Amino acid sequence: MAIRITDECINCGACEPECPNNAIYEGAVDWKASDGTALKGTVVMKSGLTIDADAPQEPVSDDIYFIVTDKCTECKGFHEEPQCAAVCPVDCCIPDEDHVESEEELLEKKAFLHGE
Repeated sequence: MAIRITDECINCGACEPECPNNAIYEGAVDWKASDGTALKGTVVMKSGLTIDADAPQEPVSDDIYFIVTDKCTECKGFHEEPQCAAVCPVDCCIPDEDHVESEEELLEKKAFLHGE
């Protein structure tokens, strides 16, 4: 499953540079599918969202750091555990029960994001 950031986030930013998929953004910042990935042109994300990989997308949150679910692989294929959760000083990076994915699905998402 993907990881989400709860309202307990203190906006310290420790998580953002740790994400191998560039799935974490500061609140109120537009995100792009192409950020930190090999995605180009028109892509269909796992959620079914069809977007231009380089087009800015609306922030998921205006107040706290957020994780783009379509880009989160729980660090599968990169690390043994989600790095955002490992470095979060307030333990606000938790599994997203609304986006449950198997390890196989997360590895497929990683391959999709990075052109493997």
